[in-house]
Amino acid sequence: MNIQSILLWVLRLVAAYFMLQTLYYKFSGAEESIYIFSTLGMEPWGRIGTGIMELIASALILYPRTTHLGALLGLGLMSGAIFFHLTKLGVAVNGDGGLLFYYAVTVFVSCAILVLIFRERFFALLKKA
Repeated sequence: MNIQSILLWVLRLVAAYFMLQTLYYKFSGAEESIYIFSTLGMEPWGRIGTGIMELIASALILYPRTTHLGALLGLGLMSGAIFFHLTKLGVAVNGDGGLLFYYAVTVFVSCAILVLIFRERFFALLKKA
């Protein structure tokens, strides 16, 4: 395995790990998740819908043939998370010290790098359309 392959897997695993880690809280209706999505006016549909989309993005990222699609979806999801942290929620939510915000930024950066690495796959898709 070469260094590029290792880097790709590290990026995939980091992005998927952080998105998958939060699913338990979204799907179980944890107090902090309910607070976040209530503050945004998106409880419960936003919490459940975001969880489903993060699960799909993680699965796509981990499957090498669809990494580019999952990374693009993850990039969009984390753009929304970062936007709401900076506009309505604040960086620190319920005394978490900004942990959820930093998770979102970490996933955003990982997905952005994956999108850049796999940009040729997007161009190939556009040519087919």
